[in-house]
This record gives sequence, structure tokens and C-alpha cells, in this order.
Amino acid sequence: MEENGLFEQRTDLSKLNAAVEQIKATLGSIVIGQHEVIELLIAGILADGHLLIEGVPGVAKTLTAKLIAKAVNTQFSRIQFTPDLMPSDVIGTSVFNPKTTEFEFKHGPVFGNIVLVDEINRAPAKTQSALFEVMEERQITVDGTTYPMQEPFIVLATQNPVEQEGTYRLPEAQLDRFIFKVEVKYPSLQEEIDILTRQHQQKTSEQLSHVAPVLTSEEIVALRKQVRELHVEPKLLEFVAKIMVETRNHKSVYLGGSPRASLAVISGAKAIAAINGRDFVTPEDIVRVAVPVLRHRIVLTPDKEMEGILPDEVIAQIIQKIEVPR
Repeated sequence: MEENGLFEQRTDLSKLNAAVEQIKATLGSIVIGQHEVIELLIAGILADGHLLIEGVPGVAKTLTAKLIAKAVNTQFSRIQFTPDLMPSDVIGTSVFNPKTTEFEFKHGPVFGNIVLVDEINRAPAKTQSALFEVMEERQITVDGTTYPMQEPFIVLATQNPVEQEGTYRLPEAQLDRFIFKVEVKYPSLQEEIDILTRQHQQKTSEQLSHVAPVLTSEEIVALRKQVRELHVEPKLLEFVAKIMVETRNHKSVYLGGSPRASLAVISGAKAIAAINGRDFVTPEDIVRVAVPVLRHRIVLTPDKEMEGILPDEVIAQIIQKIEVPR
């Protein structure tokens, strides 16, 4: 790295990098593999975004989300979404107090710092809509009264991509509120052997009980402020805008990325740069986060979906078409 000129280090990221490495080490000692998943989850938290974690059953989606929450010393709550769940089960409800002869609002489980919504696609649209306001505006409005959420506020949602029975597809407006869609893949052969070996030796449960918090709420808020202040060249902002415009005009795409997606790319790229010890964003950071930011936001045309084309492939094609600034 140059010691003078444009790339001189302006921000001391040593505390952030030490915390990230500690969280990675903690999670890596329990969750085998999934290094990219863990890094994207940490980046999403530093970028002040909500995260959608998708993968088939049994690939440690919920475990990873719980460990992330455990590594942060904040209030954690978990909501298991089911088809019969009502909005009041999520946000809370007004209860009559006979002593005061008034209704009092009882907070629901969404009032936390890190909220794990397990199997988010199992609840109907009526219940999913309970998350719309709180995810975007960090507040809940009930009976005309607004209740602000305590910072930091993060929703970690999991969903299963293959099961259709008893599930409801998330509306586009809901998906757009997640900064990243993180896909959890099957482990490799060696990773599978390591998982079996560790479980056979009964090490996992012992390690889970010894997970210690790495960051407090106040530290997360301070680190997020550092991340927001990272430097981004004007030509990189133009690069992101060109990607978004191309998603809206591409022949394979029915619905392209919104301005919220552009902001998510910049926020995510800043977080990735900070994790890698840089106080400036590079084109590689933007390319790295473009797929997890856009894969759940763009909607392919029906004919491309029938052909089995994946959003990731189309996003890669779009990025290849645009000249990368240097």
C-alpha cells in the first residue's frame, strides 16, 4: 500500500480488524467451512443491513446466525415463523390493565438488537408485512404510537429454497429490505469428514457453551460509523450506477435493481474493504458484493426462469459488459 497520496491510510481500522478476526475464529472453530458466508454476515452487520440466509436443511444456517448473535453482547430474540403466526405475535399487542383501566403495549420478540427469524417464508404475507416498517425505518407503530428500536437492530432471516409445501414466497418489497442474500452451500468432502469427526468426538456442544461476546452494542455502532466514512472514488459510484441501469435494461431481466440496491452495493463494498484492512473501496469490493446484493432483487423474465438460468449468472454477465474503472 502506498504511504502517501490518495491511498494513505486515513482511518485506524485496527480495532475493527481485531474484532472481525476474533469473530471469524470463534465461528470457524464451530462451523466447518462456510468462510464466505461468515464474512458476508459480518459485512452485513457492519454495513447496518439485514441478512437473508438461504440453504437446504442441515447446512447450519440457524447455528451460524445464533453464533453471530452470541459473538455480539446484545439482546437476542428468535421468532420461529409458522403459517398460523399473527402480526401481533411478532410486534406485540395492547393488553388491558385492570389496575390502571388502560391498555398497555406489550413488546413482541421483534424488540431486540439481533432478531433471528427462522424460516421466514413459512408465514403468510399478513405476518411478513409486520416486518416491513421495522426493517426499513427501525420503528414499530401500534395504535397510533411509534416505538423506536434500540441500535443496533439487525434481522437475520433463514429460508429453505427447495421446500414448497407450507411456504409463501417473500414479496419483492420484503426482499429489497435485505442488504445481502447469503447462500449456504453443501460442504466439501473434507469438510463433511471434519463435521462427522467433530460430532463423533462430541466437541461441538462444549465449544458452543464457551462462546464469549466479542463486541458490545456501542462498539458496533462506533464501527459502523467508521465504515460509513470510508472513501469511495466518484468513478466507482458511476460504476455502481451503470451496473444498476444495465440490470433494468437487460433482455433477461424483468425487474432490475432499485436505487436501494445501489446504496446497498456501496455500503457492502465499504464493509468488505474495512474487513480487509482498507479505508478505501476498490472495484473488486464492488464486484464481490454485487451478486449477494442483487441475486434476490432482480427478477428474470419467465422464459429465462424456465430455461433454468440463475440470477447469479445474469449478474456476472452484466458486470463483465461494463468496463471496470482503474
